[in-house]
Amino acid sequence: MEAVKIALLAKEAGDDKKAINPVVLDVSGISRVTDFFVILSGNTEIQVQAIAEAVKEKLEAQEVTYIRREGFSEGRWVLLDYGDVVVHVMHREEREYYDLERLWGDAVII
Repeated sequence: MEAVKIALLAKEAGDDKKAINPVVLDVSGISRVTDFFVILSGNTEIQVQAIAEAVKEKLEAQEVTYIRREGFSEGRWVLLDYGDVVVHVMHREEREYYDLERLWGDAVII
């Protein structure tokens, strides 16, 4: 499956769980690590975990599995690494503090 389709499915899963301000960034021209960042956030640790689980399930239904998952048990910043797509599911406070959209400000918003 194309990376952009994976990123958009991840965003859709976040939308389904009422993620706050879901964003897909095309970082292919500025990152050597990945092509897309999906940034989703929730108001509570439980919502962050629910969003991350929804992303995992939606992508697994399309036979796409992550390479690595970090931060799920804490529920503050869950990272799902799909290779060409990295999904960041962040607590609202972490998202405001780290401001990945500003950090990757040269990226194209999809």
